[in-house]
Amino acid sequence: MAITGSGSLAISFSVFVISAAFLPKGAAETLTVEGQNLATDNVSVIEGEMATISCRVKNNDDSVIQLLNPNRQTIYFKDVRPLKDSRFQLVNFSDNELRVSLSNVSLSDEGRYVCQLYTDPPQEAYADITVLVPPGSPIIESREDVVSEGNETELTCTAIGSKPAASIRWMKGEEELTGEMTQVEEMYDRMFTVTSRVRFSVTKEDDGVPVDCIIDHPAVKDLLAQRHLEVLYKPEVKIVVTYPEGLTREGDNLDLTCIAEGKPHPHQINWVRVEEEVPPHAVVTGSDLYIENLNKSYNGTYRCVASNAVGEAYDDYILYVYDAPTTIPTPTTNPVNTQDSRAGEGAPQKIDHAVIGGVVAVVMFAILCALIVLGRYFARHKGTYFTHEAKGADDAADADTAIINAEGGHNNTDEKKEYYI
Repeated sequence: MAITGSGSLAISFSVFVISAAFLPKGAAETLTVEGQNLATDNVSVIEGEMATISCRVKNNDDSVIQLLNPNRQTIYFKDVRPLKDSRFQLVNFSDNELRVSLSNVSLSDEGRYVCQLYTDPPQEAYADITVLVPPGSPIIESREDVVSEGNETELTCTAIGSKPAASIRWMKGEEELTGEMTQVEEMYDRMFTVTSRVRFSVTKEDDGVPVDCIIDHPAVKDLLAQRHLEVLYKPEVKIVVTYPEGLTREGDNLDLTCIAEGKPHPHQINWVRVEEEVPPHAVVTGSDLYIENLNKSYNGTYRCVASNAVGEAYDDYILYVYDAPTTIPTPTTNPVNTQDSRAGEGAPQKIDHAVIGGVVAVVMFAILCALIVLGRYFARHKGTYFTHEAKGADDAADADTAIINAEGGHNNTDEKKEYYI
């Protein structure tokens, strides 16, 4: 471009810089391009927002600065705008800077912009403006609206019309899922549609859990689609003993309640006695089983069976009827109920009078025997005394000789003698 005037054209060392409004994340892409005495920045801007282009000059000696579009049309020559596009507005012009804003950026504005400095030779610096297009709201779809526990479900998420192509992540509650398939389709104007699919088996715990399709893209944040799982599962059954609180004894009444929860809610609850008939006078009212005046013939396993469209489940109660108490029973802290193993109970202890009588008889017999033995002992010792005194009397010729023989054969007549007749 030729420039004429009355004075000579001043030529100076200059630098041009292009800058743009940053993304909401502050994630503008910047790249400084060094060329001779020029520097400029590449810019990324979201479609529909504003970019600010700034050409900065160091040690300017009144050289002319101008800004050109990708078609090399002059946008601004110094502070004059030859281009008839009102979206370009002058923000600042000085010896060291030419700053221009571009509002409502569109895909057609994408390309290489030129900061030009009239030196000898002319110098140029280039800035590539990249326009980012966020995807539309993602669409999440499920192969089925309702799934039964144990079965597999499949979900698909689509992010339409983004530039560049978006990436998709999956979350089930706090658990990250791995997508099985991701398809990227290029559309017009370098726009992309991305589709991701995930497949997994469900349990009853997954009922109501959210599944998130999360979109990652430089032009947008916190973009996701969510779908809550609806899982059908068979009933969960539990038998509760309403009465009695302790052991079940003969003559007592028994009241059982069956609690069943499922999705859908159980439509049928039945009481049965395993391998036997339910007592004829037992009363079933909805989920309750009532049996009065228990006896040992009612012992057995009583089962509550609940069913819904998914399946059926049951819980068992083992009934064991104890003897009616004849004495005050020892309190128990662990009454027998359904699923727990039974602890046996011995019959109440009774006083056995026959045993006591037998013990007394044995004691008396022992005393009697002891008396007999003692009597015989003393009797034998007394007889021996008399025999000793008369020892040798049978062989004596007369009484005096017998006495002398009894005394050991002493002839001392002066001794005192005793005679026993």
